[in-house]
Amino acid sequence: MKNTQVAINEPLRETACKYNQKKRTGKKKLTCTKPPQPGATQGNCPFDGAMVSVGAITDAVHLVHGAVSCTHNPWATHGSLSSGSQLYQTAFTTDFTEGNIVFGGEKKLYKAILDIAQRYHPSAIFVYATCVTALIGDDIGSVCKLAAEKINLPVVYVDAPGFLGSKNLGNRIANETLLNYVIGTAEPEFTTPFDINIVGDYNVAGETWNVLPLFEKMGIRVLSKITGDARYQEVCYAHRAKLNVVLCSNVVIEMAQTMVDRYEIPYIEESFYGTTNLNHCLRNIVAKLSLSLGDSVVALELKERTEKLIAQETAALDIALAPYLADLKGKRIILSTGGVKSWSLILAAQDLGMEVIAATDGKTTEEEKAKIKQYLGKDGMVLSDTTPEALLKALKQTKADVLIAGAGNKYTALKAGIPFLDINHERHQAYAGYAGLVVLARELHEALFSPIWEQISKPAPWDEKISSSNQATGLRIR
Repeated sequence: MKNTQVAINEPLRETACKYNQKKRTGKKKLTCTKPPQPGATQGNCPFDGAMVSVGAITDAVHLVHGAVSCTHNPWATHGSLSSGSQLYQTAFTTDFTEGNIVFGGEKKLYKAILDIAQRYHPSAIFVYATCVTALIGDDIGSVCKLAAEKINLPVVYVDAPGFLGSKNLGNRIANETLLNYVIGTAEPEFTTPFDINIVGDYNVAGETWNVLPLFEKMGIRVLSKITGDARYQEVCYAHRAKLNVVLCSNVVIEMAQTMVDRYEIPYIEESFYGTTNLNHCLRNIVAKLSLSLGDSVVALELKERTEKLIAQETAALDIALAPYLADLKGKRIILSTGGVKSWSLILAAQDLGMEVIAATDGKTTEEEKAKIKQYLGKDGMVLSDTTPEALLKALKQTKADVLIAGAGNKYTALKAGIPFLDINHERHQAYAGYAGLVVLARELHEALFSPIWEQISKPAPWDEKISSSNQATGLRIR
């Protein structure tokens, strides 16, 4: 795949995204294709975004064609877990040097692919371009094709070097790569009327594992996970599912729409955070799957099992949440995240009796922005500026009790002197599903009621001594 400007822009011209349908006053069509400005923050690079989308396939090797330094971020900060193979956790790189920059690295890449196939026997090898190898003009695609014929294994080229633009663009290029070179290349042993794909979930901290048992009890089979805790083979036959459950519209809406066009697989946009979202999700999945079954006995049994499961899980959840609800009730949250979490955590907080008083709308689609405004209510604040200065100002103005955001904003919370909860890829706690809501409640309770916040709100001991001394002598400090 050649990275011409047309190819770069194509993933961002998604007809399913309302953002691309609106017009400004001057009738100029809005698109996501504005090139990055030199020096501007882009929210990490496309290579990093591609690694988020594809790097969670656990039994494949992910080979970075470039400098060894490019391997740090994907493997150090992406908390996708695996229930089987750990091969994806090994960082592979061609370790580019100055000599390779001068003479090219195609031979080195070819040798690396053959060596990996012989030593590790992966199900597939994904090769990622980086800034250096793309700039010097290495023909990575041809090398991958030649190596695949030699080793008789899929070698897939992911063409998302860092200088192209944003992390979101990398997500979309990687998804397009899966659509063009992976999905549809194999067939499952059998299919059922209840096969679904989970699309846009990366099993961060094991969140997928909180939800899979629910589908099993309902009698629904998750055919493919794209791509959290996925095996390469299951992604290959994702085109045989009856429904795509989309969890992060900002990243995978184009993939879902393409699968509608190519394979006639409908999709729904849902969330696994909180009881309100999860109950709606389970019922909506059943409703969509039942469309093709009509009023058959099988469809009625599926609905009955789902309602029984929701009743059982909700009853157990009420008991598990009881120790936390009284203390959490009425606590005020500012939420700074993106994608599905930007709106779904608002409802999850409401399930706990808490109130989200402000939320950022970065990295969200127009539909997600509309949900944010709807769930916040008329008194809620939508923050477009996500800089630490803006968040700090909002925290002081609103007198929020806790900040829920990515790890990069924990220092903002510390500066404001309020508790902080990490919701980003680096976290080690799973908040999805019914069990995840209990974990979220416990983590928020521990953060809010830690004795450290009472201590840091007091004057420093030396300030107390100075104040006492001044009062005794009658001095005033101006």
